[in-house]
Amino acid sequence: MSLASWFRWNEPPTRISQRNPTEMVVETLMMELSWQIKQAEKQQRERENEYRKIKTGVDYGWLVSYPKQSYDISPGERLQLEDMCTKIHPSYCGSVILRFRQVVAEYEPEAQEVSRLFRSVLQEAAEKIKEEEEAKKLARQWNTKNRTSLSLTTFKSRSRISPFISDIKTISEDVERGTQPNRRVWSMPEFRNTK
Repeated sequence: MSLASWFRWNEPPTRISQRNPTEMVVETLMMELSWQIKQAEKQQRERENEYRKIKTGVDYGWLVSYPKQSYDISPGERLQLEDMCTKIHPSYCGSVILRFRQVVAEYEPEAQEVSRLFRSVLQEAAEKIKEEEEAKKLARQWNTKNRTSLSLTTFKSRSRISPFISDIKTISEDVERGTQPNRRVWSMPEFRNTK
């Protein structure tokens, strides 16, 4: 047995991650939710301690031990939120997190209210994504309409207007010669197909 095979267990795995971007978005957003819930619990405890300190005049914060069990959302609600997260495109993940943090900082919710705020931010982002997709779809339709009209323009440009060709007759020539003009309107330029 060689030494290289002996130390192979120490090498880091060289696999490429098998997770797709949607799974990574869901995981990232749900981690943000759980972190914000923990922060809301922490702030709630601090507010309660301040209230007790003001009420009793004595700080017993060093004596209080907090339970390890913290607030957690129900499995059904978690599945619904994860499903909503799958609708978020990876390019919007950062802006959704920033908006969620902004809303949490603005409202300073209790732990139970954080998931409701998260749901509203996800709905807002999904609606915005849907609007942008519809706008892109309309832009694509507009571009395809413009392409067809451009092809007609290209066809029209093949027939050249030649107003200064010498064999074009004008009304002034007919007046000079003293002849009666034909039924054709001579003020219009003559169109010819060039090949």
